[in-house]
Parts: sequence; C-alpha cells; structure tokens
Amino acid sequence: MQPLISVCRSRKSWLALTIGAILLEVIALFFQYGMHLEPCVMCIYQRVAVMGLIFAGLIGMIQPQHFLIRSLGFVIWGISAAWGLSVAIELVDIQTNPSPFATCPFLPEFPSWMPLHDWLPSVFMPTGMCSEVPWQLFGITMGQWMIGVFSVMLVICILLLPFSFVLSKYSKVPH
Repeated sequence: MQPLISVCRSRKSWLALTIGAILLEVIALFFQYGMHLEPCVMCIYQRVAVMGLIFAGLIGMIQPQHFLIRSLGFVIWGISAAWGLSVAIELVDIQTNPSPFATCPFLPEFPSWMPLHDWLPSVFMPTGMCSEVPWQLFGITMGQWMIGVFSVMLVICILLLPFSFVLSKYSKVPH
C-alpha cells in the first residue's frame, strides 16, 4: 500500500501523466500536419480532453503532497479521461454505424467564453468528417486506440484515487 501512496504524492508520477499527455498531443499534431489527416470535431474534443490531462498533471506537480492540490489534479484527470472516453466511444459509433441522422457538427461547440477554435485554429479547428476512418494500425482505428488510451487513463486514476486519501503513518510528507 505504501508504494501506491507514494505514487500519488510524487512529482515524478504527475510529471509522467503530463509527459504522456503531451506526447498524445504531439502525435495528434503529427497526424494532422505530418500525415495530412484532417481532424473531425470529435478528434478536436479528444484533444481538449488530452489538454485536460496535461493540465491535471501540471496541477498535481505543483505540490503533490498537499491534499487539496492533489485532489484537484485527480478531479481534472478523472473528468478529462471520462469525457475523452465518452467522445471516443461516440466517434467509433459514428464510424462503425454510419447514419444520415447520426452526424457531428462542422464546428466545435465550445462555450462562448472559450472559443478555442477561434483562438488557436491550427490546433482546435476541425477540417475532417467524423464518419471517415483516415488511419488504422493493426486494423484498429484511431478512435478505437483512443478508447483504449482514455480507458487506461481512467482506470489508473480510479485505482490511485483511494490511495490519495490514505493517511499513512509511514509517509514522510504532509497530507
């Protein structure tokens, strides 16, 4: 139990989350600009979810020994992973069960106070169609890969979360 408590309270763990999420964003941008695969609205929403994972990791790195900061990191991590998983599942459903009634919008529906597609269109402006499957690896689509990625992120968050609340007599860091 002590190693899992230490993982929750380690800057290295939160840094690993941050670096992993940054790598996902870099891969997404490589697919877009290096391989010329156009992202759809659902892809953009998944990018936002991955940005949430980056933000969660950065929050957790501030002071992972502090309960409130660590908890905020876990909340953002869990919400980002769950939302990303939901969007990835919806995308795969659109791709595997095409219907003229199940389409995605051409523009993202960001809040008016945060129009990411206007602020940074090179990253957040969709140019592709949700029903297209532009890439596969081992017969698995990008959306299906992202279901796996977000599932793993969510499971890790859920597994570590209880250990974040444990007050350990062996712990040398403040709670």
